Amino acid sequence: MSAESVSAEIFARESLAVLQHVTASSRDAVSRAAELIAECIRTDGVIQAFGTGHSQAMVLELAGRAGGLVPTNRLSIADLVLYGGDAPSVLDDPLLERRAGVADRLYDLAAPHSQDLFVIVSNSGVNKVIVEMALRVKERGHRLLAITSLAHTHAVPAGHPSGKKLVDLADVVLDNAAPRGDALLELPGGGAVCALSTLTGAMLVQLTVAEAAARLLASGDRPPVYVSANVPGGFEGNLELEKRYEGRIRRTAS
Repeated sequence: MSAESVSAEIFARESLAVLQHVTASSRDAVSRAAELIAECIRTDGVIQAFGTGHSQAMVLELAGRAGGLVPTNRLSIADLVLYGGDAPSVLDDPLLERRAGVADRLYDLAAPHSQDLFVIVSNSGVNKVIVEMALRVKERGHRLLAITSLAHTHAVPAGHPSGKKLVDLADVVLDNAAPRGDALLELPGGGAVCALSTLTGAMLVQLTVAEAAARLLASGDRPPVYVSANVPGGFEGNLELEKRYEGRIRRTAS
């Protein structure tokens, strides 16, 4: 592997090829994921989205953004402080994602309804808090959509005492096609650069939202979507749409 194998042009070419593969190979999974979302919205449910680390980027892609669905709620470890009363210093713990009981507290703080759909995003799918959340979600009878890297999750051991991984618990799995370790371009002498999962994860989210919107329209239901707050009337219109889900969706600046 030489220095000539790493460049913006090479990353663009290789990542676009993966995006095309994801688009073509995920049609069935996207269809099934879209039906979960459409059914959640039809039954007055909220889409509860959770991820840690950089997977939070995909949570933000789904929850509370312009052009996205209104009944979406972002769950975050920071909720322990924002809504749970913990001191901000708890977030300084680098092993917080591995602490038992964290996911249970986050679930309880969200107070989801039975018809709510959970979307859990994790490239590896093995972090304890991710699997703990998935276990709690399924114990409570929710449907679960996972966005993960099958290549990564199949290459690493389970991190939860149950031996389960996120893929073992999900009703539908969207494979982001990222390689083990996420980075796409190998470096001379070892290591790799340029993470892929954000690009492919965002594509999967938007493909699924588009298909869910199509299904809602086909059944005569108007998709409840956000308009950019930076266009005239957008902010006010969004507030009106949010009233239907008052107390169930959080919109904070954090």
